[in-house]
Amino acid sequence: MPQTAKLLATIELENMEFYARHGCYELEKTVGNRFRVDVSLTYDAAVAALKDDIGASVNYLEAYKVVRRQMEIPSDILENVAKRIGDQLKTAFPAIETLTVKISKIAPPLGGKTAKVSVTVTL
Repeated sequence: MPQTAKLLATIELENMEFYARHGCYELEKTVGNRFRVDVSLTYDAAVAALKDDIGASVNYLEAYKVVRRQMEIPSDILENVAKRIGDQLKTAFPAIETLTVKISKIAPPLGGKTAKVSVTVTL
């Protein structure tokens, strides 16, 4: 069977919003906050595109579920949450070649008006 040429595809899950209890301060752990998560992942989609088969693709519904489960686990720092999301996505979808996870805390309690604070990790 001939080798299929590589076809890099990027899937982006953008502005996923969650309520979670991430933070170092007791108020953040008790009251919680709103968070937005963006995930961008690249994988070889040649087989998925050729066969028109979601089973050969990165299923973005399943990817969303991975993100949601990790957002439900409280962490002190966003870097920890972002790394866990990335690790779990790579475990669920070994075809992922590059992955970026951005987590934004909306209106963080900094003592002044701030729209958001964000952490981005690349795995």
